[in-house]
Amino acid sequence: MAGAAGAAVRVLLADDQPMLRSGLRMVLAGAGGLAVVGEAGDGAEAVDLSRRLLPDVVVMDLRLPRLDGLTVTRRIAEAGLPVRVLILTADDTDETVLGAVAAGASGYLGKDVPAEELVAAIRTVASGGAVVAPPILDRLLSRMAEILPAAETTAAAPALDALTEREREVLVHVAKGHSNAEIARALLVSETTVKTHVGHVLTKLRLRDRVQAVVMAYETGLVRPGG
Repeated sequence: MAGAAGAAVRVLLADDQPMLRSGLRMVLAGAGGLAVVGEAGDGAEAVDLSRRLLPDVVVMDLRLPRLDGLTVTRRIAEAGLPVRVLILTADDTDETVLGAVAAGASGYLGKDVPAEELVAAIRTVASGGAVVAPPILDRLLSRMAEILPAAETTAAAPALDALTEREREVLVHVAKGHSNAEIARALLVSETTVKTHVGHVLTKLRLRDRVQAVVMAYETGLVRPGG
């Protein structure tokens, strides 16, 4: 796991603005436990450095010269690199966020995010988790509530038939944004058990991470916004 045994989380910065990269480098350097191992000024360079340096996390803008951030994210995912992508951008339209998740991004934050939240997000993504800024996620879920069929008409979708009753419970909690610790307290089990259940859910549903699990939970009607 990235950052395990005291190892620093290795970060690649990808943004076409040198001043912004410099600012990010200073923020991460002062956080402790994070190491910026490279910088890319365009998308093609970001793909090349991801292949050569194998950082734990690429912190990337979407608007990059040569190759845009979505294309870079897709190429990293398709290449099977052990590299996770955290999008940091001013572009937070619903279509763009969903496109980033579909492309393989594990996190999506606005550029106005406080430094401490960015640092926490990088650590979360590096450890295998997923992060979407709460305002963005709330807006997406509200939109999904308008376009998805009623829960009673979906019968939680056949796609979820492979899950056990307990795994469905865990998926509901994940969809509501609960951490493993919160799920463990709610179900009166250990965090290790919750982690195992989450892993089974992702494997059975062929999902990459918790962000995709949230989307599927709402798409199938298992969970409804505000429910």
